Amino acid sequence: MKHNKADDVDGWLIIDKPCGMGSTQVVGKTRWLLHANKNGHTGTLDPFATGVLPIAFGEATKLVPFVMGGEKEYEFVVEWGAQTDTGDTEGKIIATSAKIPNREEIMAALPHFIGKTRQIPPMYSAIKINGQEAYKLARKGQTVEMPEREVEIYALELLEERKKNAKFRVRCSKGTYVRTLGADIAEYLGSKGYLSELRRIKCGNFSISDTILLDSLEKMEYIDKRRESLLPIETSLRDIAEIAVSAQDARKLSMGQGLSPKNYPEAKPTELAAVKFHNCLIALVRVDERKISPIRVFHNIIKKEITDVDNK
Repeated sequence: MKHNKADDVDGWLIIDKPCGMGSTQVVGKTRWLLHANKNGHTGTLDPFATGVLPIAFGEATKLVPFVMGGEKEYEFVVEWGAQTDTGDTEGKIIATSAKIPNREEIMAALPHFIGKTRQIPPMYSAIKINGQEAYKLARKGQTVEMPEREVEIYALELLEERKKNAKFRVRCSKGTYVRTLGADIAEYLGSKGYLSELRRIKCGNFSISDTILLDSLEKMEYIDKRRESLLPIETSLRDIAEIAVSAQDARKLSMGQGLSPKNYPEAKPTELAAVKFHNCLIALVRVDERKISPIRVFHNIIKKEITDVDNK
């Protein structure tokens, strides 16, 4: 099958991002590999980091905000005794300490970090300051005042204690900087620290088990074979209410019109529900006692499904 013009491709491609590659690079690479006309990621994963990077294609890009707002889970290694200006192995050492925390000290410190807390993101981050990424300003030698933000740590555990470092797992809210968390843990323990490893193992409803390596994707000879790695767009919306609608009401939703909940007894009041036609996700809606209101409508899918019905 020949492909010239880029195609409408819908779904999720969950990449196990390699170390040293930026998230935007992965987006460009996967767009080319799948010959797709539209895709985007769900939030930057540092070039230094590896792991779960969900890439949305086509209609799935409308669901990016819902994935970005989900919980994240990381495994990371803190090297004791030094602090770098980037918080990881790519920076320059700016402080040192002879203190190497032991297991008992680490275990006693972890509960201090559970719950809501305020973080100052690292200067070398993608946060925009006056329209420019902070890390670009920092690389020019400019002093950047980073805005403090509130984040939440849901769980933090010690996985392994080693001679000069320790491995942790954290489950946290969006916007949490694990590099900052690592440095804060070291500081609390009377030492200095930076991350030598950072791996995201979960992002929203996506986990490592959903991922594919870029190398594996590249080794597939045919574009159609690569597209078989895509997950359905609704994969990012597990565990929400579903409403199956008629072709007539699918058309109404495609025009931005609301529906009457009286016609759908299963439609209970909720802030978010998935509407399906022929078992395909066609819209996200809000339901109250008076109306089923569209929040996101997947026009390409509605058009395709209704066309298929009309042709039968």
